[in-house]
Amino acid sequence: MTQDPVIQLINATKSFGKQTVLNQINIEIYPGQTTVVVGKSGQGKSVLLKLMLGLLKPEGGQILVMNRDITRLKTRDLTDIRLRFGVLFQGGALFDSMTVYDNVALPLRERTKLSETEIEKKVMEHLELLGIEESRWKYPAQISGGMQKRVSLARAIQLDPEIVLFDEPTTGLDPSTSNEIYNMFYLTHERLHYTAVIVSHDIPKIFNLADQVVVLHDGRIQECASPDDIQRSQNPIVRQLLDSTMGPVYLSEEAEKRDETI
Repeated sequence: MTQDPVIQLINATKSFGKQTVLNQINIEIYPGQTTVVVGKSGQGKSVLLKLMLGLLKPEGGQILVMNRDITRLKTRDLTDIRLRFGVLFQGGALFDSMTVYDNVALPLRERTKLSETEIEKKVMEHLELLGIEESRWKYPAQISGGMQKRVSLARAIQLDPEIVLFDEPTTGLDPSTSNEIYNMFYLTHERLHYTAVIVSHDIPKIFNLADQVVVLHDGRIQECASPDDIQRSQNPIVRQLLDSTMGPVYLSEEAEKRDETI
């Protein structure tokens, strides 16, 4: 890559008490790319996102964001770095007492000096982008889980972040709605060109969005490669994860291609 990574973890280690959750983690995430982090439950995937945001500090190693080690930043400087992130939390984290419109407008009201007219223009632009403008005066409890995810994404991109973090974005959604959400991610990424980091258990669907896939197991990175290379991996841990979540799908597809050429 000719560009510098926007996020770089160098020998990052994170423990809770005697339990080491992440051990000597090394990752490079480049501008405009989508990195997908997969692994079984309890492997430290969400902890990884919190390290990138500076919500947790590692016991060892460096966390570089825009070439700055956020483990050494003062509170004000760290806040400035965080403003370059958008976050879609696992549960959506919408405020039940606020309408869809007010949830999405919240970052602009808290972090900018825009007038209400300017805020309305920006909010409606993103609501229309995500196809939820007609629900703007409803409350979260009045819309579906898939619609709530759309609202959460609209809020996450209000400040035009350079990086967007997604923590298990399709948890609790049925397969059809999950597909709609992934399509929404693809369209917004194509439109806005942000750098995306997605923690997900939804293999193999999530591979369609990925430029690189990071496989976590027992606190270590087992493999970091393109989706195709991950699916060809002979690493026993990676193979076990893939076989348990998607079966021999990739090998079947390759067999079909061979049959077509015969």
